[in-house]
Amino acid sequence: MERMSSEPAAVFTPPSRVRGTLALVAGRDESAAVYRRFGSRISADGYAVGVFGTADAASGWLAAQDDAPRVLVGSDTGASAVLTALTHGDVADAAIVAGVVVDAERTPTDAERTACPVHLGVLAEQHGAHSEGDVVASLPAPADLAAIAVPVLAVHGGADPVSPFAQATEALSSIPDLEVIETVGGLHDALNDASHRSVAASIVLWLERLRAGDVHEPVIRRAVPAREQGAAA
Repeated sequence: MERMSSEPAAVFTPPSRVRGTLALVAGRDESAAVYRRFGSRISADGYAVGVFGTADAASGWLAAQDDAPRVLVGSDTGASAVLTALTHGDVADAAIVAGVVVDAERTPTDAERTACPVHLGVLAEQHGAHSEGDVVASLPAPADLAAIAVPVLAVHGGADPVSPFAQATEALSSIPDLEVIETVGGLHDALNDASHRSVAASIVLWLERLRAGDVHEPVIRRAVPAREQGAAA
């Protein structure tokens, strides 16, 4: 199994024009293989994805990329590392964190991580791999999170037994520009759980809003048909 270093362990390149760049920091006991499906899907929509073992390596690579927006992504303890990097200055235009860890001593089982049979198979294959992403990182203090100056999208399982949803969202609540997506009934590996297709689609929608210049301004929205407007009146 590959060891992640200052160079990306894997890079997923869009088939044509690059619309932005993501640098993903893996969590505990994770190799780049864990994010092959995620990277392939996001890159198919135009966003380059590099996978790293540390936030320092991810930030350094991201800074050298030409295609903005440049987004740090982290899962599990990788999410904590990404948030810590953001408290140190402008290392990215935005960030995405998934499965934020509220208790770094709580090690998840595979069954707690995902209900997706494909992802369970990937986890089984890469057990025992050691990467730099295995370094346990804790969430920054609330005062430090409050200093983060870029938009942050948090994706978290509604039934995460490792980091309960209410605790995780409370821990992140100090971030000034925070949007939270709950995977309904989802477990800890929010990027790779049974709802991975919907999560990837939601991330792309968020990236498109970010790329358009205002992450809070919708690119598409649900229109109310005339018959429903009449019924409401």
